[in-house]
This record gives sequence, structure tokens and C-alpha cells, in this order.
Amino acid sequence: MIRPNPNIYEINTRVWIKRFGKNFKISDAPRGYWLDLKNKGIDAVWLMGVWKTNKETVKKYCFEEWLVHSYQRALKDWSEEDVIGSPYSIDSYEINPELGDELDLLKVKQTLNEIGLKLILDFIPNHFSAGTSLLKTHPEIFLSAPKQFYEEDPHTFFKPFANLEKYFAHGRDPFFPAWQDTIQVNYYSNAAREFMINQLLKLTKFADGVRCDMAMLSMNNVFGNTWSGVLSSLDITRPQEEFWKLAIEIIKDYRSDFLFIAEAYWDLEYELQQMGFDFTYDKKLLDRLLNSSPDEIKAHLHAEESYQSKSVRFIENHDEERAMRSMGKQKSKAAAVVISTIKGMSLYYDGQFEGKKIKLPVQLGREPVEKEIECIKEFYDNLLVIASHDVFHWGEWLMKIVEPAGGSDVTHKNILAWRWRLSTDRRLVVVNFSGTKSRGRIRLDVKEYPPQFKIYDLLNKVEYIRRKEEIESVGLFVELDPYQSHIFSF
Repeated sequence: MIRPNPNIYEINTRVWIKRFGKNFKISDAPRGYWLDLKNKGIDAVWLMGVWKTNKETVKKYCFEEWLVHSYQRALKDWSEEDVIGSPYSIDSYEINPELGDELDLLKVKQTLNEIGLKLILDFIPNHFSAGTSLLKTHPEIFLSAPKQFYEEDPHTFFKPFANLEKYFAHGRDPFFPAWQDTIQVNYYSNAAREFMINQLLKLTKFADGVRCDMAMLSMNNVFGNTWSGVLSSLDITRPQEEFWKLAIEIIKDYRSDFLFIAEAYWDLEYELQQMGFDFTYDKKLLDRLLNSSPDEIKAHLHAEESYQSKSVRFIENHDEERAMRSMGKQKSKAAAVVISTIKGMSLYYDGQFEGKKIKLPVQLGREPVEKEIECIKEFYDNLLVIASHDVFHWGEWLMKIVEPAGGSDVTHKNILAWRWRLSTDRRLVVVNFSGTKSRGRIRLDVKEYPPQFKIYDLLNKVEYIRRKEEIESVGLFVELDPYQSHIFSF
């Protein structure tokens, strides 16, 4: 089993593998690379984008104007050869031959497990590539539609075979136009549900868990509302049971330690947790770290502890802007301290520890060269060692109240603070999440401590002597420059 409050590291596999040289397979990655991640406190590696894609779909759909603009922004010297298609428009759950074969994937899993790391792979429930080979072998699992839907909305519906009058829906999120490089799985179909559960069973051999792309789209209400017109025209009725509840129960019966991580939005995270997901995305925390006040961040962290412990905290991933770009150096460091020291799963993205700034479109297979920012690397090296301590994973977490430091100063409202406790180990995390120098006082339970004792700031490597009487009566005084943090051991 994975430890509480684990750390997961996402790798854009098709791009990352090229750093090791030409014709490398994923099993060729040096063992030392994985050991370094383990030593940083990483618990699981998510190899994003290992599945087989469809080259014809790439040619047909991956050169739209808006995509070309994104390629130009990220990679000035890009060429058509660099466009390898979305890793979320897959042909089938077979490893991309450019990365290796099934044996290579099993070798990676074995290596990671020997080191003490879990392997997480993608599960893309909502759709497959519009050109998937499954259209010929398993057409019954996809959402078909009467011809009139195609004639009225050829962006959402398509005719995959020139010689057959058969029409299908592209995969979609109800708030955006359809993804034309995909075909929609029909979650009101028993055949589709059985097929997708069998794919999950297959993945238990190659991985220790799955990150489920846009997991909420497979929920009965969401699927029904998205495709109500087609479903009613075909007289397709809603299933009684939720797909995820059924699927997760079956997989957990087969392998109880298999992890389910949901990419989820729209306030449906709690419902997905109730259906069996071990972890669900916490995009709201990222939004609050980007745009909200410290008070709103505090309110978010006051959510039910059982919910928080199943939340995935992140400040960047393959869908989001790089933190260095969206927040800047100091704010991104403060945000990293937050996500690394609260309850839940902490997600880090390859390149984050080096301060990368360029968000690479997932359709590109080559990355630009970026200079490593040494102070960011040093910061993460230090933070990850600190946050890997057992107290942050097995300890008791408690949000602390920050009181005014005195007079009319109200900057204490800018300060976030929480305490961890495990046996005799104590940690106090204090973050000034504002652009203003801020000060405040924090009361701590130090009744068992001597009249004077040492308190050590692990993050900044500074030791202080503090009086027990002061901390108990008025609280520990803290003063922090904009977006600066303390992680005290006492």
C-alpha cells in the first residue's frame, strides 16, 4: 500500500525518453534516475502517454490553426515531424512501439517496485482515437448516432467509413467543442462498460494504479446531460449503477492495492471519492493559489479531513501553465511549500524542480532546451527532503490560527500556518502568501518543553532560542517577507 499523503511525479514519457538518446526504450532509463526520485520522497511515478496512438488521426486533426499557434509558442523551430498526436487520443491499451513493448513496460514496473516506487499509467475512459482499430473489432462500445445528427453538427459527429452509412460521436466535454481526434465511448451501454472494465483488469498487470482522464465525464448524470439528444433518439436508457462504482469494486476485488486517481472538476470530486476513487484532483486549490486571498485559501483547507486526504494538490501539470510562468519565482516557491506540507497527494511535474517555464502542448514529441534555474533546484532539493519526513505522512495535521502581532497591524491575515505532530516530532509550517511583509503570533502547545528551547527553521537553516512562557501566553512571533516561508522543527 502507498503511505498517507504520498508524492507522485508526472513524466511526459514520449518527450522525456529522448533525453537518454536515440532508440531508447522506457526500460533503458537508468536505475539511478528512479533512485534519485525515491530519495526526493517520491512515492509513485506517473508515466503519462505510453499508449499506442493513431498516425492517420495525427495527420488529419493535429494541425488546426489554434494548435499550430501553440506549437509555435512552445517550440520555435518545430516541424511536422515533431507533432506526434495527443496521448489522450489512443488507438488501444498497447504500449506505443516507439517506447518499447509489453516486456519493457513490465521491466519498468519491476524496477520501480524494487526501489519502492509505484507505477501509475493513464486510463482514458471517455474516448479513443477517432481512427482506433477498435471501430472495426468493437464498434458496439462507441456512441453511434442517426445520420441527421451528423448532417446538423459535423463537428461533433463523424462518418469514419466512406463505404458504410454509420455515424459516431466524437468525445467531448459538454462545456467545449468536441475533440475531433477522438470517438466517444457509450457509458449507457453494457458492452462498453464490460469492455472498459476488462481494459482496467489488463492494466493491473502493468501498473500499480491509473490516473483516469476527465473521470467525471463517465458519471451517469454528466454522460446523460452531454448526450441527451442522441440517447433519447435511440431510446437508450440510463443504467442503474454508476460505472465507476462498479468498475472500482471489481478491480479492487481483484487487486486491493490498485490506485484510482481521478482528474475531476465541477465540484464532483467528493462524489467520485464516494464511488471509490483513492484520490481526486484539487484544481480549486491551484485556482485559489493563483488568484485568491489567503483567507480563501485557509477556508479551502478547512474542508473535511477525509476529503482533503484524498485530494491531489498541484501547482502545475501537463494541462496547466508552468508555475514559474503563472506565479513567478517567489510565489511559486510559497505555493510549493503549501502543496508539499498539507494533507493529500502532492503532484509534481517533470521540469518543475528545475524551474522550467514553457508549457509544452501534449501533441509535440520534442521539448525546447531550457536552462536550469539553480536556486529553484536547490529550493526543491531542500523542500522535498524536509517534506519526506514521516511526520508529514503519518502525523496529525492541525490548521493554526495566526493572531495579530500587536497594534493596528492586520498583516497576520496574510499568513497560513499548520502544525504536524508524530510522537515527539513537531513541525510548524508558516507561509506568508502575499506580496506584503507580514507578521503575527501563533500559539503552540509547549507545556512539556523547558523554559527556553531551540526552534529550528529547516527551510532556511536558521536556529532560534524561544521562551516557553511567551509562546504559551501570546504566541510565537513570526515575521516574513512577501511569499517567504518557515518550516520549524521544535
